[in-house]
Amino acid sequence: MTDRFEEQGGAATMDPSNMVRWLTSRVMTRLCQPERLLKGRARAEQQRIKLGLPHVVEYFHQVDDGYSHLAAQMLQPLSKRYGVEIVCHLVAGPQDKNLPEPELLLNLSRYDACQVAPEYGLEFPRHDQPLPRNLVELASSILAAQDTTGFVECAEKVGRALWADDEVTLRELAEEFGCVSGEDALICISAGSRRQNELKHYSGAMFYYGGEWYWGVDRLYHLEQRLCELGLAQQSDASLLMPRPPIETGHLRGGASLTLEMYASLRSPYTAVIFDRVVKLARDTGVTLVVRPVLPMVMRGVSATRQKGMYIFADAAREAQAQDVPFGKFYDPIGNPARRGYSLYPWACEQGKGVALISAFLSCAFAQSVNLNNDAGLRKMVEMAGLDWSEAKKRVGQSGWEELLENNRTDLYASGLWGVPSFRLLDETGKELSALWGQDRLWLFSRIIQRHLRARR
Repeated sequence: MTDRFEEQGGAATMDPSNMVRWLTSRVMTRLCQPERLLKGRARAEQQRIKLGLPHVVEYFHQVDDGYSHLAAQMLQPLSKRYGVEIVCHLVAGPQDKNLPEPELLLNLSRYDACQVAPEYGLEFPRHDQPLPRNLVELASSILAAQDTTGFVECAEKVGRALWADDEVTLRELAEEFGCVSGEDALICISAGSRRQNELKHYSGAMFYYGGEWYWGVDRLYHLEQRLCELGLAQQSDASLLMPRPPIETGHLRGGASLTLEMYASLRSPYTAVIFDRVVKLARDTGVTLVVRPVLPMVMRGVSATRQKGMYIFADAAREAQAQDVPFGKFYDPIGNPARRGYSLYPWACEQGKGVALISAFLSCAFAQSVNLNNDAGLRKMVEMAGLDWSEAKKRVGQSGWEELLENNRTDLYASGLWGVPSFRLLDETGKELSALWGQDRLWLFSRIIQRHLRARR
């Protein structure tokens, strides 16, 4: 199968689905280029100087979101270290198509925040159940009453009392800092959500500066590096408040009794950013790696907004650049290309090349702009994986892989996870030691692996 566009040299002869794929690929490729990011930052700074504006970071806080409580703990340190003004907004958080699984994400935010907080030097208590509605409303009414200075000063205190289910302290904070009515708090949240939508984002725990978004403490290092480059650090010490923890292999080996499961998608930019380093971590530590592919959400009928898609690709490109991972020359594998790749996966696993196939597919789709919807592109991917194309082409498009991917999806959801890439670390008995979502959690798994090996010595 070939794209008629590539054969004929003109869009007029192109199948509509291939046209959409081609156009999307061109747009995302431009979006992901490092030069675009640098030019955007330069334009933003020129505009700020022209208008005589101060350096302002806008922060969007979702009261019942675990990640927002972690971010709130960094407001005062960030303001002091860089001398920036932080304008704070309350928001409702992701809605509708920007949040296909609302309860799963909130549950995960509580669990994940509890896991990463001590690693970042922050605090977050274990909180298995959703927050009491009346306490969320009380906390919102306190924060809605604050100006910028007051919000930065009290947000951490309010969050600490809220996540401790401490109504007494929350009422004391309401007396100390003031509060508004529940109706006025909702008006404040609505205004914050509108402002965020104007700036083209949708999620809580977000920082915005000069045309660019930074998610919570996990992306704060990008913002800090940018502020440092602008000469805003108030101290001679060049260290960041919240650097990205490295993926540390450590000196302990022999982790074959541990199993690291990775849930991956052939259309996930974040999976493309981290996949090869997951393979390397497992190889270097001796941990057994089990890759469990799932069908991309959009191919399961879970729609996503353009707003969300643009942010994800831009953020993945920024992450890849920071970690020196080849990324950005994109040819969208959505739909038929992904199905063709998945149809070869069971056979590749029989040859001991399942991991190599996924690695090659992601590299072709996200770093080399290979059109995997035609045989020439698919052959390149297959041979990159060390497989025989003459055998592979007999199996392209065969069924039998769908049940495997669906079983992986149900297991993923059963673990309280839903996005990709996600990871589960299991001990020798199959007991789950940790289960977390996101390419920005591999560093934590590297630490957990070393701690477990150390404990067994």
